[in-house]
Amino acid sequence: MNRTDNEGKKDLGKVYLVGAGPGDPGLMTVKGKGILECADVVIYDALVSPAILAMINPQAEQINAGKRMGRHSLLQDETTQLLIEQAQHHAVVVRLKGGDPFIFGRGGEEMADLVAAGIPVEVVPGITSGIAAPAYAGIPLTHRLYSSSVTFVTGHEAAGKYKPKVNWQAIAHGSETIVIYMGIHNLPYIVEQLNKAGLSLETPIALVRWGTRPEQEELIGELATIVELVEKSGFEAPAIAVIGSVVNMHRILSRLELLHD
Repeated sequence: MNRTDNEGKKDLGKVYLVGAGPGDPGLMTVKGKGILECADVVIYDALVSPAILAMINPQAEQINAGKRMGRHSLLQDETTQLLIEQAQHHAVVVRLKGGDPFIFGRGGEEMADLVAAGIPVEVVPGITSGIAAPAYAGIPLTHRLYSSSVTFVTGHEAAGKYKPKVNWQAIAHGSETIVIYMGIHNLPYIVEQLNKAGLSLETPIALVRWGTRPEQEELIGELATIVELVEKSGFEAPAIAVIGSVVNMHRILSRLELLHD
């Protein structure tokens, strides 16, 4: 039902771009949880965990933007149009994204499109998997003895054919720790480029799959061995890759995983 003001004009709802965090429901922000509990409709991504979806208002309509009408996912302009349409009919519209909306989540694109369409919009940050997954694997991204800087980079720049726009030469020398999102599919290429840029093949690397969830898995190796380890183990996405000396802390700190069981 359309909502109108006293002058008969359509009263637009508000869209909240909410970060769902990496999966552990305990890592969902209090603000994000509160908005989910009063939402009228929630458009969510495929990687949002069931535990987070369970927080949604039972009366709210839930729309899976990851799988719709037989397609893998909605196109970006389709998602934006859906948000605009829902804001014309509902007061509280939530766009629920895994991790943080502004860290490789297209939140900036969606927010800009909504602003251009005159739709009230607010972003609610979430804990990004690039920080949380390594932490749950016992890997601190910074450490006074090993790393004073971190680079976050996407390993998958476009759907379909890989388009190498990332300057891996700069990435290899830009910081002591490299965190790669969505890099499993292109891992052989990434390893090759980092090595060509001068990063030693003995550099430690950790892959963390389904970070912070009960099904979390880790695969630890070196740049020289990680591709073969992935092939032999059948390790698959979604996973975060961490490259650098801090990975060696996993042997000492991974015992803390017992606290999350």
